[in-house]
Amino acid sequence: MKVFVTGGAGYIGSHVVKLLGRHGHNVLVYDNLSTGHEWAVLAGRLVRGDLNDCQLLRDTLKDYQPDAVMHFAASIEVEESTREPLTYYRNNVVNSINLLEAITGLGIEYFIYSSTAAAYGAPDTSPVDENTPLNPINPYGTTKVMVEKILQDIAASRDLKYIALRYFNVAGADPDCEIGQAYSHATHLITRALKTAQGSQGRLSVFGTDYPTRDGTCVRDYIHVADLSSAHLLALMYLRQSGLSDIMNCGYGHGFSVLDVINVAKNVTGVDFPVELAERRPGDPPELVADSSKLERLTGWTPLHDDLPFIIETAWNWEKKLSGKVGITDK
Repeated sequence: MKVFVTGGAGYIGSHVVKLLGRHGHNVLVYDNLSTGHEWAVLAGRLVRGDLNDCQLLRDTLKDYQPDAVMHFAASIEVEESTREPLTYYRNNVVNSINLLEAITGLGIEYFIYSSTAAAYGAPDTSPVDENTPLNPINPYGTTKVMVEKILQDIAASRDLKYIALRYFNVAGADPDCEIGQAYSHATHLITRALKTAQGSQGRLSVFGTDYPTRDGTCVRDYIHVADLSSAHLLALMYLRQSGLSDIMNCGYGHGFSVLDVINVAKNVTGVDFPVELAERRPGDPPELVADSSKLERLTGWTPLHDDLPFIIETAWNWEKKLSGKVGITDK
Protein backbone atom coordinates (compact mmCIF):
# COMPACT_ATOMS: atom_id res chain seq x y z
CA MET A 1 0.00 0.00 0.00
CA LYS A 2 0.93 3.65 -0.42
CA VAL A 3 0.81 5.21 3.05
CA PHE A 4 1.02 8.94 3.80
CA VAL A 5 2.38 9.46 7.33
CA THR A 6 2.14 12.81 9.09
CA GLY A 7 4.66 13.22 11.89
CA GLY A 8 6.58 10.23 10.58
CA ALA A 9 9.94 11.69 11.63
CA GLY A 10 8.89 11.81 15.28
CA TYR A 11 9.23 9.25 18.06
CA ILE A 12 6.25 6.98 17.43
CA GLY A 13 5.77 7.83 13.77
CA SER A 14 9.35 6.91 12.86
CA HIS A 15 9.00 3.46 14.44
CA VAL A 16 5.81 2.84 12.47
CA VAL A 17 7.47 4.07 9.26
CA LYS A 18 10.35 1.64 9.78
CA LEU A 19 7.88 -1.23 10.22
CA LEU A 20 5.84 -0.16 7.18
CA GLY A 21 9.00 -0.23 5.11
CA ARG A 22 9.99 -3.62 6.46
CA HIS A 23 6.62 -4.98 5.35
CA GLY A 24 7.05 -3.64 1.83
CA HIS A 25 4.74 -0.63 1.92
CA ASN A 26 5.43 2.53 -0.06
CA VAL A 27 5.75 5.38 2.48
CA LEU A 28 5.73 9.15 2.21
CA VAL A 29 6.47 11.06 5.42
CA TYR A 30 5.16 14.61 5.87
CA ASP A 31 6.77 16.34 8.84
CA ASN A 32 7.79 19.89 9.78
CA LEU A 33 10.70 18.52 11.87
CA SER A 34 9.73 20.65 14.85
CA THR A 35 10.29 17.64 17.10
CA GLY A 36 11.17 15.01 14.48
CA HIS A 37 14.44 14.30 12.70
CA GLU A 38 15.36 13.54 9.11
CA TRP A 39 17.71 10.77 10.22
CA ALA A 40 14.80 8.98 11.91
CA VAL A 41 12.99 8.33 8.62
CA LEU A 42 14.25 4.85 7.73
CA ALA A 43 11.81 4.03 4.92
CA GLY A 44 10.21 5.88 2.03
CA ARG A 45 10.95 9.56 1.57
CA LEU A 46 10.40 12.74 3.53
CA VAL A 47 8.62 15.94 2.54
CA ARG A 48 9.34 18.74 4.99
CA GLY A 49 6.04 20.53 5.43
CA ASP A 50 3.55 21.79 7.98
CA LEU A 51 -0.11 20.86 8.18
CA ASN A 52 -0.94 24.56 8.28
CA ASP A 53 0.57 24.92 4.79
CA CYS A 54 -2.64 23.86 3.07
CA GLN A 55 -1.36 24.37 -0.47
CA LEU A 56 1.76 22.24 0.01
CA LEU A 57 -0.30 19.63 1.82
CA ARG A 58 -2.87 19.38 -0.99
CA ASP A 59 -0.20 19.34 -3.70
CA THR A 60 1.79 16.63 -1.92
CA LEU A 61 -1.25 14.42 -1.44
CA LYS A 62 -2.46 14.88 -5.03
CA ASP A 63 0.98 14.02 -6.37
CA TYR A 64 1.43 10.98 -4.13
CA GLN A 65 -2.14 9.57 -4.28
CA PRO A 66 -1.92 7.41 -1.15
CA ASP A 67 -4.19 4.49 -0.30
CA ALA A 68 -4.11 5.29 3.42
CA VAL A 69 -3.16 8.05 5.85
CA MET A 70 -1.60 7.62 9.29
CA HIS A 71 -1.84 10.81 11.31
CA PHE A 72 0.72 11.22 14.12
CA ALA A 73 1.55 14.93 13.89
CA ALA A 74 0.43 16.68 17.08
CA SER A 75 1.50 18.49 20.22
CA ILE A 76 1.51 15.92 23.02
CA GLU A 77 2.65 17.33 26.38
CA VAL A 78 -0.11 17.34 28.99
CA GLU A 79 1.39 19.99 31.26
CA GLU A 80 2.25 22.26 28.34
CA SER A 81 -1.31 21.97 27.06
CA THR A 82 -2.62 23.44 30.31
CA ARG A 83 -0.32 26.47 29.80
CA GLU A 84 -0.73 26.87 26.04
CA PRO A 85 -4.22 25.58 25.20
CA LEU A 86 -4.62 27.62 22.00
CA THR A 87 -1.43 26.11 20.61
CA TYR A 88 -2.91 22.66 21.18
CA TYR A 89 -6.26 23.46 19.60
CA ARG A 90 -4.45 24.92 16.58
CA ASN A 91 -1.92 22.11 16.15
CA ASN A 92 -4.13 19.18 17.03
CA VAL A 93 -7.62 20.18 15.89
CA VAL A 94 -7.25 22.84 13.18
CA ASN A 95 -4.35 21.05 11.52
CA SER A 96 -6.25 17.76 11.59
CA ILE A 97 -9.14 19.50 9.82
CA ASN A 98 -6.65 20.82 7.26
CA LEU A 99 -5.49 17.27 6.61
CA LEU A 100 -9.02 15.88 6.34
CA GLU A 101 -10.02 18.65 3.95
CA ALA A 102 -6.92 17.98 1.85
CA ILE A 103 -7.75 14.29 1.38
CA THR A 104 -11.33 15.06 0.32
CA GLY A 105 -11.97 13.94 -3.25
CA LEU A 106 -8.76 11.92 -3.55
CA GLY A 107 -10.40 8.55 -2.99
CA ILE A 108 -8.44 7.82 0.18
CA GLU A 109 -10.48 5.28 2.13
CA TYR A 110 -8.36 4.44 5.17
CA PHE A 111 -7.29 6.68 8.04
CA ILE A 112 -5.37 5.64 11.18
CA TYR A 113 -5.48 8.26 13.92
CA SER A 114 -3.05 8.64 16.80
CA SER A 115 -5.27 9.23 19.85
CA THR A 116 -4.66 8.95 23.57
CA ALA A 117 -5.74 7.51 26.91
CA ALA A 118 -5.95 11.13 28.07
CA ALA A 119 -9.40 11.03 26.46
CA TYR A 120 -10.65 9.19 29.56
CA GLY A 121 -9.47 11.81 32.03
CA ALA A 122 -9.41 10.35 35.55
CA PRO A 123 -11.67 7.30 35.20
CA ASP A 124 -13.31 5.66 38.21
CA THR A 125 -12.49 2.14 37.02
CA SER A 126 -9.29 0.36 36.03
CA PRO A 127 -8.50 -0.99 33.54
CA VAL A 128 -10.56 1.11 31.14
CA ASP A 129 -12.16 -0.16 27.94
CA GLU A 130 -13.35 1.84 24.95
CA ASN A 131 -16.83 2.25 26.43
CA THR A 132 -15.52 4.15 29.43
CA PRO A 133 -16.99 7.68 29.38
CA LEU A 134 -14.74 10.31 27.84
CA ASN A 135 -13.94 13.05 30.31
CA PRO A 136 -10.56 14.62 29.51
CA ILE A 137 -9.06 16.79 32.24
CA ASN A 138 -6.51 18.66 30.13
CA PRO A 139 -6.56 20.43 26.75
CA TYR A 140 -4.36 17.75 25.16
CA GLY A 141 -6.96 15.05 25.87
CA THR A 142 -9.78 17.35 24.80
CA THR A 143 -8.18 18.05 21.41
CA LYS A 144 -7.81 14.34 20.72
CA VAL A 145 -11.44 13.67 21.63
CA MET A 146 -12.54 16.49 19.33
CA VAL A 147 -10.71 14.96 16.37
CA GLU A 148 -12.21 11.54 17.14
CA LYS A 149 -15.65 13.15 16.96
CA ILE A 150 -14.77 14.88 13.68
CA LEU A 151 -13.65 11.55 12.20
CA GLN A 152 -16.88 9.93 13.33
CA ASP A 153 -18.94 12.61 11.61
CA ILE A 154 -16.91 12.51 8.40
CA ALA A 155 -17.07 8.72 8.22
CA ALA A 156 -20.86 8.94 8.48
CA SER A 157 -21.04 11.40 5.60
CA ARG A 158 -18.68 9.87 3.04
CA ASP A 159 -16.55 6.88 2.17
CA LEU A 160 -13.81 7.18 4.77
CA LYS A 161 -12.98 4.40 7.21
CA TYR A 162 -10.88 5.11 10.26
CA ILE A 163 -9.43 3.56 13.38
CA ALA A 164 -8.44 5.74 16.31
CA LEU A 165 -5.80 4.08 18.48
CA ARG A 166 -5.84 5.35 22.05
CA TYR A 167 -2.28 5.06 23.30
CA PHE A 168 -1.45 4.58 26.92
CA ASN A 169 2.14 5.44 27.99
CA VAL A 170 4.46 4.73 25.08
CA ALA A 171 8.03 3.97 26.08
CA GLY A 172 11.22 2.22 25.03
CA ALA A 173 13.14 2.41 21.78
CA ASP A 174 13.72 0.41 18.63
CA PRO A 175 15.20 -2.97 19.72
CA ASP A 176 17.71 -2.59 16.85
CA CYS A 177 18.77 0.73 18.44
CA GLU A 178 18.38 2.65 15.19
CA ILE A 179 15.80 5.16 16.44
CA GLY A 180 14.22 6.34 19.67
CA GLN A 181 13.12 9.43 21.57
CA ALA A 182 15.16 12.53 20.78
CA TYR A 183 13.43 15.54 22.30
CA SER A 184 15.20 18.67 23.49
CA HIS A 185 13.08 18.83 26.65
CA ALA A 186 12.16 15.30 27.69
CA THR A 187 8.88 15.02 29.57
CA HIS A 188 8.38 11.22 29.53
CA LEU A 189 9.22 9.68 32.90
CA ILE A 190 11.49 6.90 31.62
CA THR A 191 13.50 9.25 29.41
CA ARG A 192 13.88 11.78 32.23
CA ALA A 193 15.03 9.02 34.57
CA LEU A 194 17.65 7.80 32.08
CA LYS A 195 18.94 11.30 31.40
CA THR A 196 19.32 11.73 35.14
CA ALA A 197 21.23 8.45 35.30
CA GLN A 198 23.52 9.79 32.57
CA GLY A 199 24.09 12.98 34.51
CA SER A 200 22.61 15.28 31.86
CA GLN A 201 20.11 16.58 34.41
CA GLY A 202 20.71 17.01 38.10
CA ARG A 203 17.86 15.06 39.64
CA LEU A 204 14.57 13.44 38.74
CA SER A 205 11.42 15.13 40.02
CA VAL A 206 8.46 13.00 41.11
CA PHE A 207 5.35 15.11 40.58
CA GLY A 208 2.89 14.20 43.32
CA THR A 209 3.12 11.61 46.09
CA ASP A 210 -0.41 11.96 47.49
CA TYR A 211 -2.46 10.28 44.78
CA PRO A 212 -4.94 7.54 45.80
CA THR A 213 -2.60 4.76 44.63
CA ARG A 214 -0.66 2.13 46.57
CA ASP A 215 2.47 4.28 46.96
CA GLY A 216 0.95 7.73 46.36
CA THR A 217 2.47 8.22 42.90
CA CYS A 218 0.74 8.02 39.52
CA VAL A 219 0.20 4.61 37.93
CA ARG A 220 0.52 4.14 34.18
CA ASP A 221 0.35 1.34 31.61
CA TYR A 222 3.68 1.41 29.74
CA ILE A 223 3.60 -0.05 26.21
CA HIS A 224 6.76 -0.62 24.18
CA VAL A 225 6.88 1.49 21.03
CA ALA A 226 7.59 -1.60 18.90
CA ASP A 227 4.38 -3.27 20.10
CA LEU A 228 2.46 -0.06 19.48
CA SER A 229 3.91 0.10 15.95
CA SER A 230 2.72 -3.41 15.15
CA ALA A 231 -0.77 -2.40 16.33
CA HIS A 232 -0.85 0.28 13.61
CA LEU A 233 -0.10 -2.16 10.81
CA LEU A 234 -2.61 -4.67 12.11
CA ALA A 235 -5.24 -1.94 12.49
CA LEU A 236 -4.69 -0.90 8.88
CA MET A 237 -5.04 -4.49 7.67
CA TYR A 238 -8.20 -4.92 9.74
CA LEU A 239 -9.63 -1.72 8.30
CA ARG A 240 -8.98 -2.91 4.73
CA GLN A 241 -10.53 -6.30 5.36
CA SER A 242 -13.53 -5.28 7.45
CA GLY A 243 -14.31 -1.78 6.20
CA LEU A 244 -15.44 -0.95 9.73
CA SER A 245 -14.39 2.19 11.59
CA ASP A 246 -13.54 1.71 15.25
CA ILE A 247 -11.63 2.90 18.31
CA MET A 248 -9.12 0.69 20.12
CA ASN A 249 -7.01 0.97 23.24
CA CYS A 250 -3.29 0.20 23.08
CA GLY A 251 -1.71 -0.96 26.34
CA TYR A 252 -0.75 -4.05 28.31
CA GLY A 253 -3.51 -4.11 30.91
CA HIS A 254 -1.40 -3.52 34.02
CA GLY A 255 0.27 -0.50 35.51
CA PHE A 256 3.43 0.61 37.27
CA SER A 257 3.78 3.53 39.63
CA VAL A 258 6.31 6.30 39.19
CA LEU A 259 8.37 4.82 42.02
CA ASP A 260 8.22 1.36 40.39
CA VAL A 261 9.66 2.82 37.18
CA ILE A 262 12.40 4.66 39.05
CA ASN A 263 13.47 1.49 40.86
CA VAL A 264 13.64 -0.51 37.62
CA ALA A 265 15.54 2.32 35.90
CA LYS A 266 18.10 2.31 38.70
CA ASN A 267 18.51 -1.46 38.38
CA VAL A 268 18.86 -1.35 34.58
CA THR A 269 21.38 1.50 34.56
CA GLY A 270 23.24 0.57 37.72
CA VAL A 271 23.03 4.22 38.80
CA ASP A 272 21.42 5.32 42.06
CA PHE A 273 20.48 8.71 40.62
CA PRO A 274 19.02 11.46 42.83
CA VAL A 275 15.24 11.85 43.10
CA GLU A 276 13.26 14.74 44.55
CA LEU A 277 9.60 14.87 45.52
CA ALA A 278 7.60 17.72 44.02
CA GLU A 279 4.05 19.01 43.85
CA ARG A 280 1.49 17.56 41.47
CA ARG A 281 1.40 18.81 37.89
CA PRO A 282 -1.93 20.03 36.54
CA GLY A 283 -3.78 17.58 34.32
CA ASP A 284 -2.31 14.30 35.63
CA PRO A 285 -4.85 11.56 36.51
CA PRO A 286 -3.96 9.15 39.33
CA GLU A 287 -4.16 5.93 37.28
CA LEU A 288 -4.56 4.95 33.62
CA VAL A 289 -4.45 1.28 32.65
CA ALA A 290 -5.77 -0.16 29.39
CA ASP A 291 -8.18 -2.91 28.56
CA SER A 292 -6.88 -3.71 25.06
CA SER A 293 -8.92 -6.86 24.52
CA LYS A 294 -10.74 -5.31 21.53
CA LEU A 295 -7.47 -4.65 19.72
CA GLU A 296 -6.33 -8.21 20.40
CA ARG A 297 -9.67 -9.76 19.40
CA LEU A 298 -10.26 -7.83 16.19
CA THR A 299 -6.72 -7.53 14.80
CA GLY A 300 -4.89 -10.48 16.31
CA TRP A 301 -2.42 -8.16 18.03
CA THR A 302 -0.09 -10.02 20.42
CA PRO A 303 2.46 -7.90 22.30
CA LEU A 304 6.03 -9.16 22.31
CA HIS A 305 7.68 -6.78 24.77
CA ASP A 306 5.43 -6.66 27.84
CA ASP A 307 8.36 -6.41 30.24
CA LEU A 308 9.28 -3.17 32.03
CA PRO A 309 13.01 -3.97 32.42
CA PHE A 310 13.21 -4.71 28.67
CA ILE A 311 11.36 -1.49 27.82
CA ILE A 312 13.77 0.53 29.95
CA GLU A 313 16.81 -1.39 28.67
CA THR A 314 15.99 -0.53 25.05
CA ALA A 315 15.50 3.11 26.01
CA TRP A 316 18.80 3.07 27.93
CA ASN A 317 20.69 1.59 24.97
CA TRP A 318 19.26 4.33 22.78
CA GLU A 319 20.08 7.12 25.24
CA LYS A 320 23.71 5.93 25.38
CA LYS A 321 23.88 5.90 21.58
CA LEU A 322 22.17 9.28 21.33
CA SER A 323 24.67 10.91 23.67
CA GLY A 324 27.73 9.45 21.95
CA LYS A 325 27.06 9.26 18.23
CA VAL A 326 28.11 12.09 15.95
CA GLY A 327 25.29 13.23 13.67
CA ILE A 328 22.48 12.46 16.08
CA THR A 329 21.25 15.37 18.15
CA ASP A 330 18.35 15.63 20.59
CA LYS A 331 17.32 19.06 19.37
